Amino acid sequence: MRTHIEDHGMPWQGGGHDLRHHGDAEVRDDGSALVDLAVNVRTGTPPPWLRERIAGSLASLAAYPDGRAARAAVAARHGLPVDRVLLTAGAAEAFVLLARALEVRRPVVVHPQFTEPEAALRDAGHRVDRVLLRAEDGFRLDPADVPEDADLVVVGNPTNPTSVLHPAAALVGLARPGRTLVVDEAFMDAVPGEREALAGRTDVPGLVVLRSLTKTWGLAGLRIGYVLSSPKIIAALERAQPLWPVSTPALAAAVACVEPRALAEAAHAAHRIAADRAHLVAGLAAFAERGVRVAGPAEGPFVLVRMEGAARVRRRLRERGYAVRRGDTFPGLGEDWVRVAVRGRGVVEGFLDALGAALDSQDTGDTEEREAAEGP
Repeated sequence: MRTHIEDHGMPWQGGGHDLRHHGDAEVRDDGSALVDLAVNVRTGTPPPWLRERIAGSLASLAAYPDGRAARAAVAARHGLPVDRVLLTAGAAEAFVLLARALEVRRPVVVHPQFTEPEAALRDAGHRVDRVLLRAEDGFRLDPADVPEDADLVVVGNPTNPTSVLHPAAALVGLARPGRTLVVDEAFMDAVPGEREALAGRTDVPGLVVLRSLTKTWGLAGLRIGYVLSSPKIIAALERAQPLWPVSTPALAAAVACVEPRALAEAAHAAHRIAADRAHLVAGLAAFAERGVRVAGPAEGPFVLVRMEGAARVRRRLRERGYAVRRGDTFPGLGEDWVRVAVRGRGVVEGFLDALGAALDSQDTGDTEEREAAEGP
């Protein structure tokens, strides 16, 4: 089942994959007017009450940021002591800290997944091995797939872009003495009940859990996330951070987003996302006879879709006003994959209509190309 690749290309190459390409590239510049199904940030966010809390912090900008209250609030949210929590400028900073602060001999990244962990490791001079999960297996992880001598393993849960939610027991099965196990739970708060979460666990050796507050709360521009791990690992990461790494407005947002009111709102949003995702998947299933396949079962706020000629379909969707995320920049995927963010039913219906038209256009174009090739 395991496909294992060792690659020593330049950091941004990643064995032919552009590890620095992310969904926001689809909606910049000439894509700014498109309906955004490429970025996984929840629409309609941040809510007014959160904007007010962030705005209220601006009166304190003359003082250096003091993260103690936010750190304590995050620790309390997960039932942990504060020395097991580190606040970061988004999960992306955490990947850089892990790559630079930990002594690593053989890092392994489980793909397809968010590409920043591998990019950060490469930038820090590490030679990165990959475990590629296969579509034929539902992109499911078997702990036996990971080399026994790997001393750093990175995996997402639920995984971006596959939307697969790995069982907590399978991830715990990756833990070993002397191994750091990094589980990216950036989208876990979009899973009803946060089932299969490892955040808050202290019984798994070498466990590092990353969380982001930017997806559910629409704070990608503010940059706020955190790391949960042992006091030893947290201390090592903290030493690698610059002074005052998290801004005062981001700290205010961190406190607000872990309060009971916010947790209840996030839980409600997770159920709504699940219902909207089911509607999207059902709509995509209607195109099954035309070769459209959804990886699954999907559990995140996005779905991974396979279709022949996906690059052309993606371009035709843009012509019809919709941006989706290309899949070929993820190791383990090719040009026949796209990622589609979950949105409300009205947006989904419009997207499905546009997809049908794009597929019709592709069918017509393929016929014309064949007839031209055959000649008169």
